[in-house]
Amino acid sequence: MTDFEAPYILAIDQGTTSSRAIVFDRNGRRVSSAQAEFPQHYPQDGWVEHDPEDIWSTTLATAREAFAAAEKTGGEIAAIGITNQRETTVIWDRNTGAPIYNAIVWQDRRTTDECARLREEGVETHVAARTGLLLDPYFSATKAAWILDNVDGARARAENGDLAFGTVDSFLIWRLTGGERHLTDVTNASRTLLYNIHDNRWDDALLEKFRVPKEILPLARDCAEDFGMTDPALFGRAVPICGVAGDQQAAAFGQACFSPGDIKSTYGTGCFVVINTGDKPLASHNKLLSTIAWRLDGKTTYALEGSIFIAGAAIQWLRDELQIIKDAKETAALAESIETNNGVYLVPAFTGLGAPHWAPKARGLISGLTRGAGRAELARAALESVVYQTADLMTAIARDGAETKTLRVDGGMVANDWLMQFLADILGLPVERPKVLETTALGAAYLAGLKAGVYQDMDEIAERWRLDARFQPAMAPDARQRNLAGWSDALRRTLS
Repeated sequence: MTDFEAPYILAIDQGTTSSRAIVFDRNGRRVSSAQAEFPQHYPQDGWVEHDPEDIWSTTLATAREAFAAAEKTGGEIAAIGITNQRETTVIWDRNTGAPIYNAIVWQDRRTTDECARLREEGVETHVAARTGLLLDPYFSATKAAWILDNVDGARARAENGDLAFGTVDSFLIWRLTGGERHLTDVTNASRTLLYNIHDNRWDDALLEKFRVPKEILPLARDCAEDFGMTDPALFGRAVPICGVAGDQQAAAFGQACFSPGDIKSTYGTGCFVVINTGDKPLASHNKLLSTIAWRLDGKTTYALEGSIFIAGAAIQWLRDELQIIKDAKETAALAESIETNNGVYLVPAFTGLGAPHWAPKARGLISGLTRGAGRAELARAALESVVYQTADLMTAIARDGAETKTLRVDGGMVANDWLMQFLADILGLPVERPKVLETTALGAAYLAGLKAGVYQDMDEIAERWRLDARFQPAMAPDARQRNLAGWSDALRRTLS
């Protein structure tokens, strides 16, 4: 017997470096999970690609493993929720389901010059007014156009309706339903530069400007909705897909950021701060993004977001490229082994800088090195860089008029107590870590549960949020200012 409470929900969390599947019971407790990393491809400087077949095979394998393990406990999986790396772009053949090119990842910078050309044409104001986004290669539209322009015959096939475009959620829905459904949700649609977040529709003027044929687009639906039934061959029976949201919106939902002013920050490969702004989008004057947080029963909730491209990826860099650590867990002890950073700062602009700087051609920089600097300084600098970038976002949020009192955090990095205390110290804000750190997957599960009738409403979901630890600011103001001044100097050198 088990104390898990049925029904269960399977959450597929397809991320940038790995695919995960987690089964939750109706109380939000993890019943089973599986995870598999997959290769990253870097064909040229600034290019980042995934093989869509790797995305699919790891997603299916982990989902099957978690599914089987959960049902052995005696509960039945009632629905599937999907959350995914956003902006990553896939185009595939409608007849065969085969991708015509690798997935171009959100981190990819290959369309930097195209974005600059459009900006020089004066397009950015028009784009921002409709999408809440800026002209940057981060988003999907220029990636899709690049594929259509660089794969032989692709544009003609697209215009004939033979190809399908989607972010990773769309590709997975297509595969899971055996090619029956070509759908996305409004949160993923809102990250393409092609979706009007005010009118909640694909925007014909933007499609024309970015040269993306309407024929290849998925239908955009609410986040808790009928996204089709899985092919019975995949899990032994057909299971409804009932919830979809991009990873950062799903994390905000899993953190129960349901009221205006509620804010969360997720620390994974990148770092993403999302603040609920209610039923109206807040236009940023500080280079943040206005986006759709979720749409339920036709009602849209908006958010302001800041995106940091490199967070946990900086720790992976220490491990894989510099090889000065074997495991990410080592960084906490290394950081604690020295009283200060000894003047060493890392600006991890490995794929440019995101919000609030938006400098796609910026490259990484380490400053303050001396003969005495070693593993501890580099590990601490990598961890600190995540905090300083968050501080830049929080400053921009405050300047846009959004008030914050507490920051909720999630993602793999937040298990590091040293990092969370340093975050509270530098921000001068309490930082709250929940008991369930997999809030991205949990948010997808909650959305699916709403549609499947597992939960009656969002109040029932909010009651399930549980605090694990609260970190209070303890750093002296002068020490905080010294740290931030050193970061500002390193950042200035990176941007100059």
